[in-house]
Amino acid sequence: MKADKDAVVLEVAGKRIADFYRYRIESDLFKAADDFSFDFEPPGFAIDPGARCRVFVNGVLELNGIIDRVRDGYGPDRTHLSVAGRDLMGLLVDSHVGIGQTDENIDLRALAKDLLKNVPYINRKAIIYGKGHKARVAEQGWGFESTKVQRDPDHTIFDLLSRHAQERGLLFWCQADGTFVFGHPVRTGKPLFRVVNRMDGHGNNILSSDRTRDIAGRFSKITVIGQQQGEDSFASDEVNVQAVAIDPDIPFYKPYCTCMHSDMASPGEYAGLVLNQQRFDGFTLEVEVAGHSQGGQNFQANTLCRVDDEYYGYAQAFFVAARTFELGRQGLVTRLRLSEPGVVPS
Repeated sequence: MKADKDAVVLEVAGKRIADFYRYRIESDLFKAADDFSFDFEPPGFAIDPGARCRVFVNGVLELNGIIDRVRDGYGPDRTHLSVAGRDLMGLLVDSHVGIGQTDENIDLRALAKDLLKNVPYINRKAIIYGKGHKARVAEQGWGFESTKVQRDPDHTIFDLLSRHAQERGLLFWCQADGTFVFGHPVRTGKPLFRVVNRMDGHGNNILSSDRTRDIAGRFSKITVIGQQQGEDSFASDEVNVQAVAIDPDIPFYKPYCTCMHSDMASPGEYAGLVLNQQRFDGFTLEVEVAGHSQGGQNFQANTLCRVDDEYYGYAQAFFVAARTFELGRQGLVTRLRLSEPGVVPS
């Protein structure tokens, strides 16, 4: 049974629903849009696709979004209603640019202002821009003389903004309240949470865990190259190595090369971002714990969590890349996806 201290509320059109058969509420810093789903008895008022909604856990706003799908039905014993949707970033994932054009010397703030001007519900004045979001004009000769952003009609707003944010060493995500952020994930500081698995069972709170280590998508050497002014190819005499990043954990030589096609705050930052993303994709530590909170605070993504696990031999802080609240047959649990320390951009 759901504990009172971990009460979950779905608010739709100002009306609140608090009794559910099951639910799933995701927060993933590295996913385009966080999704959610709820199954419950019909509440006595209409819920239609496109309805605005908010999700609260222990009275704290954990998701601000839109219902995409509604499924209802009945049987001999009961009626049922299921809703699913995403946070406000889902609007950007779905919306295409629609107009083909090339922008010269435009920084990320100006690009976002233009692309988001007709997107409903978002607070454009509250967007957070981290250090490094401004455009950089490349020098004559190698690289580009001016910074360019190519918009193709089939580009989505999210893809375009996310790509050009990454070229500046930034990530693009949506906070729980719907605020958009171009910035750097948390890397240092005091862990807000702690999960424990000791062989003697003392103080354990980890219900289950799963770890994956994979080097298929990782490389020992990441090279960022630029193109000589006026050239359309990347032949050996027409490129210039801009930056190199080395992954010392790959046990053999395995090179990777990426091209600098538009403005980047720093080729070195971009090389580091690519390396860190590869390391992130190559390591996953998933942990399941009971409840949705610890020490009076809801579990959150983009935080640090102390892991004391004698099975794996860990006694250190990990980055919480994703957090999912669930209610189902297993009861009320939280799933944390933890990343290897130091693999996210600084």
